[in-house]
Amino acid sequence: MVSIGTYQRVDVTAAAGELLKELTVKHGPLMFHQSGGCCDGSAPMCYPIGMFQTGPSDVLLGTLDVNGLDDIEVYISEAQFEYWKFTHITIDVVPGRGSGFSVEGPTGKRFIIRSRMLNDAELEYFGLRNN
Repeated sequence: MVSIGTYQRVDVTAAAGELLKELTVKHGPLMFHQSGGCCDGSAPMCYPIGMFQTGPSDVLLGTLDVNGLDDIEVYISEAQFEYWKFTHITIDVVPGRGSGFSVEGPTGKRFIIRSRMLNDAELEYFGLRNN
């Protein structure tokens, strides 16, 4: 979350990091897109880089720092970002069936998000605090 005076909008748990290491060996470098609902609910979808094309209406929330891997970018649609801009997201993993399009689907695990409201320092850092 906090790294040498800078704040991040996204983080990853150790358990999710371990699964990302396994998936990277199998699929190559990965990225996330926080889906906005419909068929997959509102889930962090994990794709090999190049399999999901981001566009001008996607916002880069930040990158996940997983030891031994290149940074993993996390995106969200601009419309959904407007609802979530005051929120910090942590990607975690739990037992269960993931979405059919996300690479963890066959593993018996699924990525989920855990969220919290940004604290005062983070709100100020991201320019969201009204003084």
